[in-house]
Amino acid sequence: MIVDIINKKRKKEELTTRELETLFQGYQEGKVKDYQMSAFLMAICCQGMSEEETLDLTDIFLNSGKKLDLSDLKMKTVDKHSTGGVGDKTTLILGPIVASCHIPMVKMSGRGLGYTGGTIDKLESIPGFKIELTEKEIKAQAKAVGLIVTSQSEELVPLDKKVYALRDVTATTESIPLIASSIMSKKIASGADKIIIDIKIGTGALIKTEEEAEELSDLMIKIGEKYGSEVKTCFSNMDHPLGRTIGNKLEVIEAMAVLQNKEKGELRDHCLNLAAELIAMAKEESLEQAKKEAEEALTSGKAYQKFEEWIKAQHGDLTKLKITSKQYAIKATTSGTLTNIDGNALAKIALQLGAGRTTKGEKIDYNAGIALAKTIGSTVKENDILALLYTNKDISQLNLQNVFEIE
Repeated sequence: MIVDIINKKRKKEELTTRELETLFQGYQEGKVKDYQMSAFLMAICCQGMSEEETLDLTDIFLNSGKKLDLSDLKMKTVDKHSTGGVGDKTTLILGPIVASCHIPMVKMSGRGLGYTGGTIDKLESIPGFKIELTEKEIKAQAKAVGLIVTSQSEELVPLDKKVYALRDVTATTESIPLIASSIMSKKIASGADKIIIDIKIGTGALIKTEEEAEELSDLMIKIGEKYGSEVKTCFSNMDHPLGRTIGNKLEVIEAMAVLQNKEKGELRDHCLNLAAELIAMAKEESLEQAKKEAEEALTSGKAYQKFEEWIKAQHGDLTKLKITSKQYAIKATTSGTLTNIDGNALAKIALQLGAGRTTKGEKIDYNAGIALAKTIGSTVKENDILALLYTNKDISQLNLQNVFEIE
């Protein structure tokens, strides 16, 4: 029966709700093995899923556990998701901005999907940070702090958590139906009224083309409508890294610098724009007014205060956040202008340094990563430092050819 369902999808035939339930619920119960689910996920990646199948799969994920009821907060709650990209640490910046504007944000996140760590991995790199919260703890922190980022518990969408971990290590991350059902099941289960989805497009992202982004956007908006959540999407370029760092501790430190008004540029601007969209949706006000509120929250220091309050509430100790890896400088071999930084190549290097995982359950080296010393458009002289690599591994086999284009 299981083999028949896998074969049916391999032949690009549409599956019934019952067939999808048989396979995915069977996987949750241990009746369907990893190797069988891996084959089925690959069939989906190759042959796709219909809109109806994607809606069914989202429902199966949702019904695999409980849903979070935040109605007693008596306020609109918001959520945000990025589809993944190199150096994407927007949640760490956007969340405190939105929460400091008195809008509760409850976010359920996953671990790394692809070459680098996910939001949960970044937060777990903060010594002591508690990533698993009970429903009681989530509600209490929503009222007291207004900002929560928690891992997928065994109660909320547990089936997606199990499938998500398998996709990470079986080259089945780049499937639009799987991305849509995974993201939206977590968003709906988290109880969010308003959701912004930041769809990354480019060589350093899961989504490579604008056509794919449009397809994903339409799917997620339709899923939101089905469950009564307002979903807005935006597209952003990920041909090059977002910000200056790649790697878990490094990205937390950079996010803190932005919140402390020590860093300006593309990352800061992007986070402000996303925050403004959420504020406008939640308060039902103009985007122009929301942008003013987001900017004021950041420049006044309120957003950073909220960041510290949030990290402390989840038992993180920022005083112990230090990089302990060895440091290696990558220098320019010629002079000119830095015209491009290959985000996908840097993601692969970060993985080799230890910042991501290649097998299910593999531990990440939170200290590993890359800090860019130059940005696109910078004037570069021969022997200038282009980037610093942080790792305890041997880097002699790293291929750094063509990562930085200097003309």
